[in-house]
Amino acid sequence: MMKRRVHVAAAAVIREDGRVLIARRPATADQGGLWEFPGGKLAPYETGFEALKRELSEELGIQIRRAQPLIRVHHEYPDKHILLDVWQVREYEGEPYGREGQPVRWVGVDDLPNYPFPAANLPILRAVALPQEYLITAEEPDETVFLKRLERALREDSIRLVQLRAKTLDDAAYQARAESTLALCRRYGAKLLLNADPAWLERVDADGIHLTSARLMTLKQRPIPANKWLGASTHGDEQLAQAGHIDCDFVTLSPLAPTPSHPDAITIGWHDFQQMVETAAMPVFALGGMTRHHANQARGVGAQGIASIRDFWRDDR
Repeated sequence: MMKRRVHVAAAAVIREDGRVLIARRPATADQGGLWEFPGGKLAPYETGFEALKRELSEELGIQIRRAQPLIRVHHEYPDKHILLDVWQVREYEGEPYGREGQPVRWVGVDDLPNYPFPAANLPILRAVALPQEYLITAEEPDETVFLKRLERALREDSIRLVQLRAKTLDDAAYQARAESTLALCRRYGAKLLLNADPAWLERVDADGIHLTSARLMTLKQRPIPANKWLGASTHGDEQLAQAGHIDCDFVTLSPLAPTPSHPDAITIGWHDFQQMVETAAMPVFALGGMTRHHANQARGVGAQGIASIRDFWRDDR
């Protein structure tokens, strides 16, 4: 029997101090007692954004001034297929409260995993916790230059998610660089992922691991604990599916557009990128030819944001 399809608009309402608003489902409702991001089902002929404005007015008494797409989540329950159309809302009028008597609470991003949510909300928790920009470090042999450029990105560009990619270094040099990079990231409140074998977390207490696409395809299960971030490089549907299978927290998907180093490479393009992101089970960063000028376009087609080496690793300032 064909499952019924349910389309829901939901919001991650974020106030100035970075806390996120969550609401608890009534005990009598489906999955009652669990916490969720406010929202509700689309009425006939409504768009996701129209439903979002209506639902937040009815449930919370606020009027949206501006919202950005955050993530679209497809989830299979035994009796239904649900599509969560999730938006990030930072600009609104009014003070949110439970107009329907539901408990609401402002929660720090790091505390969200301590609340029980429906299974379909897990990718949303990840998307809320991730920034919109992902810096991939360049292959820089000079340690002083490397740290200078990294600090510039952390301080001036407010980068808060960093992947240490240093394929040309031997183990001793990589460990030294990882430790110095981690110290600098800690100073600025940024998270550091090592582009290396997951066993490297036994040597360096970084925030997680970023898998190459080749390593991703060899794994049968998640290789690191749930309290560490797991990212992966993907280039198509098969690798995206594998990332979901081993429970990656997020991925990069590339190459979206030509890059100066690979101007003739076959690229995904915006249309196919959007189709791939639509079926991904986790947040996706657009990679390949991306600059901050592409950020809104990337988010408009469902990306978490952009990942880049060149745009964040400059020495011209």
